[in-house]
Amino acid sequence: MRKCSRWLSHIVAVGITAAPIICHAQDAATLTVRGNAADEAEAETETEEIVVTATRLPIPENESPASITVLEAEELEQRQVRRVADALREVPGLSIVQTGTPGQLTSLFTRGLRSQHTQVLLDGIPLNQGLAGLFNFADLTLDNLDRIEVVRGPQSTLYGPRALAGVVQIFTKRGSGTPTGSFTAEAGSFETLRGSFASQGGWKQFDYSVGLSGLTTENERPNNEYRMESGVANIGWSPNERLRIGSLFTYSLADAGNPNTILTPAPIDNILTERWLVGPRVDFKPVDWWDHQLIVSYDHERQVNDPSESFVGPTRALFKRFTLDYQNNIHAAQWLTFTSGFFYSQIDAEQERPFISQAFGPLPTLLTDETEQTGAFVQASVTPFSGLNLVAGGRYDHFNQFGDVWTYRFAGSYLFAPSGTRVHSSIATGFSPPTPQDKIFGNNPDLEPERNRGFDVGVEQRFLQDRVQVGATYFHNRLSNVIGFNGLFETLNLGAARTQGVELEARVTPLTNLNLTASYTYLDAEKTSEADISQPEGARLPRRPRQEGYISASYLWFGKLRTTAAAKFVNAREEINFGGPNFDIEDYAVLNFAAEYEVNRNLSVFARVENLTDEEYAEVFGYPNLGRAAYGGFRVKF
Repeated sequence: MRKCSRWLSHIVAVGITAAPIICHAQDAATLTVRGNAADEAEAETETEEIVVTATRLPIPENESPASITVLEAEELEQRQVRRVADALREVPGLSIVQTGTPGQLTSLFTRGLRSQHTQVLLDGIPLNQGLAGLFNFADLTLDNLDRIEVVRGPQSTLYGPRALAGVVQIFTKRGSGTPTGSFTAEAGSFETLRGSFASQGGWKQFDYSVGLSGLTTENERPNNEYRMESGVANIGWSPNERLRIGSLFTYSLADAGNPNTILTPAPIDNILTERWLVGPRVDFKPVDWWDHQLIVSYDHERQVNDPSESFVGPTRALFKRFTLDYQNNIHAAQWLTFTSGFFYSQIDAEQERPFISQAFGPLPTLLTDETEQTGAFVQASVTPFSGLNLVAGGRYDHFNQFGDVWTYRFAGSYLFAPSGTRVHSSIATGFSPPTPQDKIFGNNPDLEPERNRGFDVGVEQRFLQDRVQVGATYFHNRLSNVIGFNGLFETLNLGAARTQGVELEARVTPLTNLNLTASYTYLDAEKTSEADISQPEGARLPRRPRQEGYISASYLWFGKLRTTAAAKFVNAREEINFGGPNFDIEDYAVLNFAAEYEVNRNLSVFARVENLTDEEYAEVFGYPNLGRAAYGGFRVKF
């Protein structure tokens, strides 16, 4: 009871084609927060989801010139999905790789490219952090989230560095009207306790939304405990319908034990990660044909690692970033919109390691890296006639360390309304700058960005008044300038890779209360350079499944009881083996089941079983995932 009281106190305290098809390409979604323009577009297309990440403009989803998937928070909640990483497992073209149990490093691979090649954004603010330049999804919950837009394909023209493979944009809720809220509590296997609080609403010219959550679990192995608290808030003031001044606030504190592999267990090893972000923004539309968006953000990440036995010893890492993102849209005509903007970023990363061994010569105890970036972009969106949407854009970025980078993007889509057929295509370039880890630990501050030229082409078909939606996309990426090792533990731009494959997805509503979802990805990811010694030329890229599939079915019984069954299968993966050929990792299939019963409009009870068949599997070799686990709880709405 003392442990539960302490945990509950923590909960209270935390309280987004013609011409491009000829070029063989696909468009990547553009990110923009909903404003007045989005509201207007939504009014025009009441039955179609409005997306913004594919073009930085609010457009109906069925007119997007990109490969885009939208995940709605309401549907995820009905399936009892608790983390963004678990939500992304159903998206074709994405692979989520978790180093063992919840709380451990959780990476995202988009179309077979590296995890630092996907830009993750929260309401337009970049989240990729840390010495490795990637985003760790381990601690990101669905608190206060409205939807997730996933755009696949190079998006650097719109979003700059880290968007080489695609963009995942997460949107928070926008409050309005009478305040509402909910409280959720659950408990289950491995001594797991979880609680969350959410509220949103508005008063006169003010709006707000907030989400708070806390989790504690022991997981399955010794030294595998995980504690996490997080909060997300979005507040705003709108003196009139043309102006909103607001800000985003986030905070998370995670404490995870790291048991290492089952072959070399670590009885004492712990990582404490603290993150916070402040992101003021202004959305202004002085006249009907011209609107502006300005986002200023500052985020801070602190990580403390305390291993029992290590050559390096205890470390403290600090990551600080300031960004400024300005965008303006000029609606020159009903069929023509010009979008332009500029971006500025300053990043400071450092790691203190005061107890590093000096047995092999003098080694530094403080590692630092400072990166400054300035960029500008322009895009033209043309809709010469109904159903045809063409997009062309270019971008220039300057970095203080390696100079200039130019990128471009051409994309298009055509919707043949009578048959419900949409074709889309894009060709684009992208880049990913060297990470602080590449430069510092590879002893090479002069690295150049990794580059990609990718294209895709796809088709989507809808039947029976959109009750059946199916889509297929072919994609191809050619990666160059890849950073790798030369045999002397030095990092150099000496690698190349190719990824290509097919993405399939389907959504079917055969009955009013029955929803079926399925996705499938076939991926061929191959190293095409012999200079990087980490793998032989022609080897498959590690941890990228050749085949990956997801299927779910959800049904609402008698308007009260919702049941959901979901299955995920992954096969044909390899793990890297330094000094030798890669080796296969076993295939796996995981089945989950969830049920929720609405007692009344204010109270519901729920339960779920994860890994129903008790599958023994590991997404990373040597780091087993959890076995069968059961959870149950209740939700109160007010």
